[in-house]
Amino acid sequence: MKPYERHQEILNLLRERNELKVTELAEIFQVSEGTIRNDLDYLDERDQITRVRGGAAYSNTPQIGHPAFAARAKIQASNKLRIARWAADMVKDGDAIFLDASTTAFYMCSFLRNHRNLTVLTCGIETALALAANPTCTVILMGGIVHADSVSVTGSISERALEGLHIRMAFVSCAGFSVKVGLTETDMEMAHLKRQVVLRSEQVVALIESSKFDKAHVSPFAAVNEVSHILTDNNLNPAYVNELQYTNTVLTVCGENTTRAYTPHDEQADHFKIGFANLSEDRPYAVTVRRSLEEAAQQNGHVDLILGNNQYSNEAAFEVADRLIAEGVDLAIEYHFDVEIAALLLDKLKEADIPVIAVDTPVVGATYFGVDNYRAGWDGGMALGNWIQRHWQGRVDNVIILEHTAGGPLSATRVTGQMEGLCAVIGEQDADKIIRIDDVGAAEIIEAHITEVLQSLPKVRRIAVISLSDSTAESIIRAARALGREEHLICVAQGAGTRFIRDELARPNSRIAAATLFRPEEYGKGLIALAERILHGEQVPPAEYIRHVIVDRKTLGDYYS
Repeated sequence: MKPYERHQEILNLLRERNELKVTELAEIFQVSEGTIRNDLDYLDERDQITRVRGGAAYSNTPQIGHPAFAARAKIQASNKLRIARWAADMVKDGDAIFLDASTTAFYMCSFLRNHRNLTVLTCGIETALALAANPTCTVILMGGIVHADSVSVTGSISERALEGLHIRMAFVSCAGFSVKVGLTETDMEMAHLKRQVVLRSEQVVALIESSKFDKAHVSPFAAVNEVSHILTDNNLNPAYVNELQYTNTVLTVCGENTTRAYTPHDEQADHFKIGFANLSEDRPYAVTVRRSLEEAAQQNGHVDLILGNNQYSNEAAFEVADRLIAEGVDLAIEYHFDVEIAALLLDKLKEADIPVIAVDTPVVGATYFGVDNYRAGWDGGMALGNWIQRHWQGRVDNVIILEHTAGGPLSATRVTGQMEGLCAVIGEQDADKIIRIDDVGAAEIIEAHITEVLQSLPKVRRIAVISLSDSTAESIIRAARALGREEHLICVAQGAGTRFIRDELARPNSRIAAATLFRPEEYGKGLIALAERILHGEQVPPAEYIRHVIVDRKTLGDYYS
């Protein structure tokens, strides 16, 4: 492989997995680690990636114009990126937020690109320029004296810009932090401005690298009890974790492989440590589930979360399970796609005497939480059939079934239910009309399979597609759109938890007839409640199903604005 080709493949891998080690890349490409380091240095010099310790992270951050700011942004870049990504997860569409002029807040900009209708107040010039690229985002750059060294703005004009504004969440960094003194700055004007922001904000989120702990500078601007959440990196001294748990502040430690969320301790109540092995942090639906779990844990007040990323990979899932065992969690919530591997993960955790809740993939021996797969499939199939009755007079030329054999019962029951629901409306379909594809989970592979099938059926105009998930439905739409064949197929989405699916469903003449809405933002509350019952020794049923509803273009607005 030529260097240019290898560089493109490295970028593709980093887009999928966000961060990779030199050793991993050397093994993938069968070249020396020195060659990979040279490749990464080349890409880093062109701002296509960010070099981190032992490897690289994908850089989708906006270009930085100011040399001094760019140099500061590269210091501890991997830690800042992890903190920024977690912080951006706390922002919701339509929020009014404040971002300070720190490089960590600047890194948030790349993770806010898909957010809509934000109002962002900032004193950071580079941050304002980066956010202005989002056409739905209203950016207010505070006026005043420009500081060339920090590319920031302070002064009385900036303070007047705060008058009459309501800030839901303020994201601020600092020069130093201690539990006794709080957040401090070296610059008195900047500290004064941040103080005014703190006083006008519903919540204050502090973005603090571990190196800034136990340092107090001349100008304090927020006491620890005024900060609702602190985000830091995993180099933090464990002593600070214990100290902060006796304040009212939630602490999240963002690690390379594991993230820990600590809630304040109440000595009068049991405090549990729960592990969550997420399906993948690259899948919007799974990210929403994880966010809902964090929110529920914070509202509960007696739960610390240890968060791992299974990366939609069996190998990674075993590594996460080992880390949860090493952390000594009281209970594990396992979200994985492969039923056989999930059973092995369950066995590993049970050996460590850790009870397990399995999310969306039923595993014998674990308490199941999630979708009633057959009923969700049936209802989706009925919706698909009703659309075909209205628009194609109840007739189809072919049915494409995307099966997911690795998913075991999850795939089989949901796909079976959807096919039976479809046939209940339009009648049984001849076997020679049905085309089966194994949904391996990778979006680009599914798109390739759908493309191949559509190209093999150039004259077919009515194709019903049975899909397993939001991500599968998205791949179907993208493949058909690339070929100009959208109007030739129709499908039903399962989940409706992603922005793409909701946007598609709301579009006139959408090729998504309807969606089975599972509301992933409600998973967390149910999971925490179920986990507490198990940990308190209560008898629980083998399966706890979440409620689902069928939504279409007319009813989507009842659930999402």
